[in-house]
Amino acid sequence: MNKPTDQIEFEAMLFGRYSLISRKGSETRLDRSAYTVLRRLAVEGPMSIGQLSDALGLDVSTLNRQTAAMMRADLVQRIPDPDGGIARKFRVTAEGEAQLQRARDEGIRHLDAILADWSDEDVSALAAWLERFNTDIERYHGRPWPRPVPESGTATAAGP
Repeated sequence: MNKPTDQIEFEAMLFGRYSLISRKGSETRLDRSAYTVLRRLAVEGPMSIGQLSDALGLDVSTLNRQTAAMMRADLVQRIPDPDGGIARKFRVTAEGEAQLQRARDEGIRHLDAILADWSDEDVSALAAWLERFNTDIERYHGRPWPRPVPESGTATAAGP
């Protein structure tokens, strides 16, 4: 490893191997792909297959399989476009919201345990660097991810 970017590539590969949800003995049943789709829908609201494809960078056939499985598990439901468009959209169900919240809570508990020996300043710095890294990746790929905002407000997309 000659350059810092060599190390970043390696560490990012290792980071990608881990999931804070759906581990053996986990209390959640969500797989990583369902978690990602639910998180996007929870922040942005109902989306069509085409919108999900653009947002996630996945092909429509992959998303059709994922959303079909999610519908069978009562995590999402298809609804008419609230804005009157032709395409039907996916919305998170009450069961999907409950499972997503359990998975998020579990992930945060794991992070709290992993970072227990870190200072508050180091945890805050890591959060800031990860946000910067992700927003730069999103800008590079042209797919900003809306970030949740505190209770009183709306989500905003990261990007230029």
